[in-house]
Amino acid sequence: MVKIGHIELGEFPLLLAPMEDITDPPFRKICKKFGVDLMYTEFISSEGLIRDALKSTRKLNIYDYERPIGIQIFGHDIDSMKRAAELAEAAKPDLIDINFGCPVKKVVSKGAGAALLKDIPKMIEMTNAVVRSTSLPVTLKTRLGWDDKSMIIADIAERLQDTGIRAITIHARTKAQVYSGKADWTLIGEVKNNPRIKIPVFGNGDIDSYKKASEMKMKYNVDGLMIGRASIGNPWIFKQIKEYFNNENILPDPDIAERIKVCREHLYLSVKSKGERTGILEMRKHFSCYFKGIRNFKNYKISLLQTTTLTETEDLLGDIEQFYKQAF
Repeated sequence: MVKIGHIELGEFPLLLAPMEDITDPPFRKICKKFGVDLMYTEFISSEGLIRDALKSTRKLNIYDYERPIGIQIFGHDIDSMKRAAELAEAAKPDLIDINFGCPVKKVVSKGAGAALLKDIPKMIEMTNAVVRSTSLPVTLKTRLGWDDKSMIIADIAERLQDTGIRAITIHARTKAQVYSGKADWTLIGEVKNNPRIKIPVFGNGDIDSYKKASEMKMKYNVDGLMIGRASIGNPWIFKQIKEYFNNENILPDPDIAERIKVCREHLYLSVKSKGERTGILEMRKHFSCYFKGIRNFKNYKISLLQTTTLTETEDLLGDIEQFYKQAF
């Protein structure tokens, strides 16, 4: 049984990665339905949170059906991170997660996210401070290092554990790689197989199928997997992986009717949560992903990215379903 503090996650948990503008409540609800064991909010700026900025505070909204769920925070100032952890705890998540992995320029340029990989003493001090500012379990997510000349995760994992964190997730790329190139899990395996590491070690990076999930589980002995980009428009990935692990069954990819059904459910949740205009606009990043790999979909994709009302979008999804039923 994998545990983070008092939180029981099962024998081999699957985690949904925190993704900005993606892992909002509608998307989280869809992924939970397909078997996610632990989810996180979109990452939240510590500075925005302590200033009560609407964009940051609205991300604190969590629901009981999402549990267990963590709130992820990021920032460059230690005092601000301590205060942000206290504010996040007030929202009653199950844990607090620290983001030391975001490679995006607007985050790194402010000394936050993966920028801390260039200042290990500060990373350790910040982690210590957050752990001591909350009664909740604290976890963190980071990367192998800043670049291929400074892949230091195996060297600092014990120091991070000593701060009192309850689990660590490692993305198998450096900051310099961002999301390009092949993920290298070698150092993740080294951290996991260090006999002095007692906390759960979760691997992240390029998990896009049950085959890859099985390979990473067997080869690197991690305690669980975190899946991010591969889940966008593809929440079935969690169910497929679990079915393979638990029963050695290979579930087929969803057909067009199933894709439309789940896309439509996601659409309704988005509109209910954010209103018609915003809900539809924010679904645009998901629409094409739901139909990735479907033949002759280009014109429908363009149309989906242009709809502005729920009725219009609903009618178009109906047309798509009818066309593909007749064509195939």
